[in-house]
Amino acid sequence: MTWSERTVERDGVRLSCRDRDGSGTPVVLLHGLAGHAGEWDAVARDLSPRHRVVAVDQRGHGASERHPRDLSRAAYVADVVAVVEGLGLRRPVLVGQSLGGHTAMLAAAAHPGLFRALVLVEAGPGGPNPTVQAEVGGWLASWPRPFPSREAAVDFLGGGPVGEGWAAGLVERDGGWWPRFAPDVMVGSLAENARRSFWDEWSRITCPTLVVLGRSGIIPPGEIDQMLGLRPETVAVSVPGTGHDVHLERPDALLHVLGEFLAAVARTEGTTGRRGRRAAHG
Repeated sequence: MTWSERTVERDGVRLSCRDRDGSGTPVVLLHGLAGHAGEWDAVARDLSPRHRVVAVDQRGHGASERHPRDLSRAAYVADVVAVVEGLGLRRPVLVGQSLGGHTAMLAAAAHPGLFRALVLVEAGPGGPNPTVQAEVGGWLASWPRPFPSREAAVDFLGGGPVGEGWAAGLVERDGGWWPRFAPDVMVGSLAENARRSFWDEWSRITCPTLVVLGRSGIIPPGEIDQMLGLRPETVAVSVPGTGHDVHLERPDALLHVLGEFLAAVARTEGTTGRRGRRAAHG
């Protein structure tokens, strides 16, 4: 099934979405910082026969508004709600990776009842992290501008499926390959994460929640323990052979655990009672 490009506008900000207009429970996919909706293509293709799948270019990213003035966490959350309402998505499952997962978490906390379930991929309440903006800014400053070729971009951005996934977000122009975001917007989007944590928001979430971790990811074990302690019905799954970009490194494993979770949500919707647990998936 091919995708159609949809545009939702909120408060003067254009939001571009890839919509696989299938039937079944809607699934909304949110990429991470400096990412793009196309990162989810492999996952979206597999889900689309059974779900309507919408992958969003978040503000400042991809084909969406490149220089939004408001970079607050609340603005990102309001964008998600605008997409859900603008595209007529009834109680979707919200899936996000990294900063997209953080946005998904805050959206589920702020709008109980709007989402059927929540899936966080390498994301959590975290913080405060006062060095995160300098670290990310330094990393983005190290990118060649432009990359001389797509192949060079793939190699620089990690090679293999991770490099391919990141490089797919570049655009060819004037003999080079350029990112579709402004580095200062990326750094500005992390301002609140640098200052505080979001444990209160995590505690307010009421919908069924799956947390997917890379075995070599960036979420500390202590953070996961605290997440499960505060919300023991949460399911946490660790995927071997992956780091932070689980959705690019092992889309097959992510699809498997996501499929099991969605099936469980369908069977037990409206109830809670499963105890929090950790699992590994090979």
